Amino acid sequence: MPMRLALTALLVGDYDEAIGFYVGKLGFTLAADVDQGAGKRWVVVTPAAGGAGLLLAKAIEPAQAARIGDQAGRRVFLFLETDDFAADHARMQAAGVGFLEAPRHEPYGTVAVFEDLYGNRWDLIEPKT
Repeated sequence: MPMRLALTALLVGDYDEAIGFYVGKLGFTLAADVDQGAGKRWVVVTPAAGGAGLLLAKAIEPAQAARIGDQAGRRVFLFLETDDFAADHARMQAAGVGFLEAPRHEPYGTVAVFEDLYGNRWDLIEPKT
């Protein structure tokens, strides 16, 4: 069986507020929410159109909590691909997603950087075809 990237762990401060953002504002699907006891949950969200998911991992120690929102040193490290940049950008803005720049056209596609509820930076991108 060929290997594929399935999940990326993303540190969060609270499971429910993270679900609210990723499902409510970005339009992701809640793929799993399993209580593991002792306040720990297995929470996975995925883009509605499929692809690799995010494991929302609640920080449980100070070193993890210190990295919430800054897992990549303020660099974009997550890339949300769309087939309709204009519609998704408008929908996300209307939902309160904070974009850090106006959309720009690059040789590889149309892109704009936004931050999630913790400050992690993402690219919303419609690749050139």
